[in-house]
Amino acid sequence: MLHFHGNGEIVDDYELSAPFYNEIGINLFVADYRGYGFSDGRSTISNMLIDSHLTSREFNKIVEEYGSKKSILVMGRSLGSISAIAVAYHHQNAIQGLVIKNGSANNFRHLFPSSTTNHPIWKGESPFLNKMKMLSISKPTLIIYAEYDTIVPLEEGKELFRNAAANDKRLIIIPDAGHNDLMLVGKAQYVEAIDEFVKPLASLYI
Repeated sequence: MLHFHGNGEIVDDYELSAPFYNEIGINLFVADYRGYGFSDGRSTISNMLIDSHLTSREFNKIVEEYGSKKSILVMGRSLGSISAIAVAYHHQNAIQGLVIKNGSANNFRHLFPSSTTNHPIWKGESPFLNKMKMLSISKPTLIIYAEYDTIVPLEEGKELFRNAAANDKRLIIIPDAGHNDLMLVGKAQYVEAIDEFVKPLASLYI
């Protein structure tokens, strides 16, 4: 599973949670963005989108090198939903599923000043927006959301779910959770949702 993390996080932050994925048979690969962790460069949305393709390509090389099963999933949390959805949109034939955690349907438009979002790229049907890309992604899709997310409202998750083109699509809402404590508040529900989603996909490639 190729995972694009949220803003304010780096790869090292997943040292404690990675074993939970290993326990249910998932090899987790977490990627930093430019300017995050030990990565140099400047972090911009444009660079994130460019790098998502490069990261996906290198990730596939690693999977080939280690001889892992070719059941590849991509996951994005919060800011990482932009990268994950871009990979799923452009490289749909190379993945088996998409997981989004507290992602944004409108690319966090609500957090930017109106003077910025007046640009046509932010308008309702702009192909830049996650929700529009979801209309073309038919791979199995799991969306996990916090009930009380004050950074990216739950309605954003519901909009992603409505727009998902996949026949196999699921929306899991973690009760009482906020943007940054899905695993703390609803660990059992979270792990069960990931496990039930991934196992049927992985079994196709044993």
